[in-house]
Amino acid sequence: MEERKVLQQSFRLELEDGLSLKGDVRVREDGGRKPVILFSHGFKGFKDWGFMPYAAEKLALQEFAVITFNYSCNGVDVTDFDELERFAQNTYSRELADLEAVLSAVLEERLPLAGLMDRGQVFLLGHSRGGGNSVLFAAEHPDRIHGVVTWNGIADCDLFTAEFREQVLREGVGYVDNARTKQKMPIAASFFEDLDRNRERFDIKAKAAVMGTPVLFIQGDRDSERIWTGFEQLRAAAPRHRFAVLEGANHTFGAVHPFAGTTEDLERAIERTGAFFASLRVKSEES
Repeated sequence: MEERKVLQQSFRLELEDGLSLKGDVRVREDGGRKPVILFSHGFKGFKDWGFMPYAAEKLALQEFAVITFNYSCNGVDVTDFDELERFAQNTYSRELADLEAVLSAVLEERLPLAGLMDRGQVFLLGHSRGGGNSVLFAAEHPDRIHGVVTWNGIADCDLFTAEFREQVLREGVGYVDNARTKQKMPIAASFFEDLDRNRERFDIKAKAAVMGTPVLFIQGDRDSERIWTGFEQLRAAAPRHRFAVLEGANHTFGAVHPFAGTTEDLERAIERTGAFFASLRVKSEES
């Protein structure tokens, strides 16, 4: 029997202030409606980074409609990173608004291949900073989001040192290195101002502790000390959720950009993610 292929179509959502959001939908071609996964990239990431397309394809083969997208101020238009002025202005409020725009497009059937999406079952998957966003967004949408998986997700929205914060607030901008592209990537004062205005809203550990939406936190034990410590703090604060440690896995599960092929750690993350979401699936009237 011939295996049904995965369809892929691109989209662009026009937002306020001249911003736009580009994405791709991947779903198997078999006529039935599939639960939806909104797959968020991390800091200095984008929808076509490394493992993102491969993982989206693999999850689509597991009977999900997978949506990858670029946050509107992630700094990528055509190539990485060709919009550093927008990267400088990115905030968590902006990224949560972008997630809202993608979710609304799903629910209103404004995306390609909408007829293959089960709007009644929407899950979130996020890597690194995208994992933190996914927890925060799910906490604000308990009636719309039915499960979350984070891959080496952050537990603290403030990614920087106190010294860097003070420099940016004093001078208006600071720069972080991109080791891969050799670019100096700007962070504007608006990033920290947004954090200060929304301390309670952006408290990932506190939100995870009380949210009823099921979450699976997948963490490599060879990630950075900061991310690993955050994982331990999440496990202590929110024991109602599920926590999986991948022994020997680093922050990107051994994957690189440009993508050079899958890894055992990446396959383990994909398998556990698909199984967790599958356990939460329900028979829908739209299926």
